[in-house]
Amino acid sequence: MKAVIQRVSRASVEVDGRTVGAIERGLLVLLGVAKGDDDAAAAKLADKVATYRVFEDDAGKMNLSVRDVGGGVLVISQFTICADCRKGRRPSFDPAAPPDEAERLYAVFVDHLKASGLQVQTGVFGAMMDVHLVNQGPVTFILET
Repeated sequence: MKAVIQRVSRASVEVDGRTVGAIERGLLVLLGVAKGDDDAAAAKLADKVATYRVFEDDAGKMNLSVRDVGGGVLVISQFTICADCRKGRRPSFDPAAPPDEAERLYAVFVDHLKASGLQVQTGVFGAMMDVHLVNQGPVTFILET
């Protein structure tokens, strides 16, 4: 499982021109589910996202998590980040989990974040989405299980 997390001052996602999820200060998470991922991987990655210290404290150091700052999390399914891009000029999506399993584990990840007390918004799994964000910093990290 792989997550690209971006610290944002705001982010939203639209499907067919309609906003389906939006947050103010927090994290935008692009989540990819790979073959072989399981519930434990989803829970572990959700815990890491919730507690990853990417927000600045009063001293200007990245010492605070999204939970610490009371931020929101916008989670977008993104199978393309699981692509194998090592050969040729076209990505192979073979490493990505099948849609049914990916959707289930995406839901496990989201539910785990919600259970930790975070305000969580989502896109629509499998839909064509327009994602809008203001990356603050910019600060972007890739987390993997």
